Amino acid sequence: MRDPHTDEFTATSIARRVRDGTLSPVDVVDDALHRIEQRDPPVRAYVRVLRDRARADAAALAGRGDLADLPLAGVPVAIKDNVPVAGEPMRDGSAATDPAPSTHDHPTVARLRAAGAIPVGLTAVPELCVWGSTDSPGTITRNPWNPDLVPGGSSGGSAVAVATGTVPIALAADGMGSIRIPAAACGVVGFKPGRGLVPAELGAHSWFGLSENGPIAGTVEDTALMLSVLADDPSLARIPEPGQLRIGVATGTPSPLVRVDEQWADGTRTAATALADAGHHTTAVRIPYPPTMAIAFTRWLAGTASDAAGLDPALLQPRTRRHVAIGRTLDRAGLIRDGQVRRLQQRMLHFFADSDVVLTPSLAQPPIRALAWSEKSWTSNVVANVRYAPFSALWNVLGWPAATVPVGMHSGSRTPIGVQIVAPPGNEATVLAVAAELERRHGRPRHAPR
Repeated sequence: MRDPHTDEFTATSIARRVRDGTLSPVDVVDDALHRIEQRDPPVRAYVRVLRDRARADAAALAGRGDLADLPLAGVPVAIKDNVPVAGEPMRDGSAATDPAPSTHDHPTVARLRAAGAIPVGLTAVPELCVWGSTDSPGTITRNPWNPDLVPGGSSGGSAVAVATGTVPIALAADGMGSIRIPAAACGVVGFKPGRGLVPAELGAHSWFGLSENGPIAGTVEDTALMLSVLADDPSLARIPEPGQLRIGVATGTPSPLVRVDEQWADGTRTAATALADAGHHTTAVRIPYPPTMAIAFTRWLAGTASDAAGLDPALLQPRTRRHVAIGRTLDRAGLIRDGQVRRLQQRMLHFFADSDVVLTPSLAQPPIRALAWSEKSWTSNVVANVRYAPFSALWNVLGWPAATVPVGMHSGSRTPIGVQIVAPPGNEATVLAVAAELERRHGRPRHAPR
């Protein structure tokens, strides 16, 4: 296989060549495992590499007679370590979880396998996928563009796996931005589908409906292909021409306590200019954020408390124990009510009456320092996370599709800059179309330099 900086190392290209017989799934998997061996030690995207199993799966796939029918034939994929993979432990970043192997595949993993994809490893997450950095005691997953900074979280391992070119696609999950935050920090494409499109089934109740599974990929085309498999809807793989869209451009801060870095705001304005040059109608808008953050915050806390039920508190990290205790208090107080989301839906649908999609910065600041955040206090973790990644949570509360696509580089942090694309329910194809247009107009490396 060619160097990953060419167009050959994409899920679309690999699957096409496996289907037509010009590439063996065994060679693809061996190449991916070699990439992991060579590239992962400095950044630590993986917590478990499935070497023998992936090779056996590749050999079995090579002997099948239906390769021509598999949309992801032979494509190596990384799986975020918060969903069951049959025969492998699901630790969810925590010493408190069950070390026994899972007895079944999560529906998303089953769909990837059925499409011909081959899991090659499980990727790192912070404890119970709560935090916007990806580390655990003794291990820090690092941003491949600047190892002094975090890769985001909680799907930090999945984003790093794609950004380093060890796999072209990775399964991730997003409860408060956990796909979009690390994808933006690592300069790859991340897509949170709308509620119900892809099986969630995360933890006790997917954080009261905040959480969704979705793809992280090196290209928009691969993102659409993987999304079509996860959603069991082949039509999503065909990215449409967007036509002329009304695009709202919102660079304002979600909170007076959060400052938006000027380079991140400029990235969104630059993306809007490119879309205007393509014939779309762009307008500066101000999203009515408050009090949406409180709705997301209570669900984040109480959802984690539900996921931690039955776990030994003594084995949880101190920051997570505090998070769980606060969440239980909020849940008992009855602060989570369905009516809150219904009223917010009405408010935001009214706001979108004049916009087909809205652009925001994906992050407010460059990624935070790569430190042992698992050893720091709950307050310091929350403050750091909110200050750099406040733009995502609203769309989890609403359950609307949202994606991030890279559009530039930050001169100070030497990490990518991304723009978030959001649309009302059922408009995943429109979000993909806008993302593809921005990708065409902002050529950049798909992978971090080695």
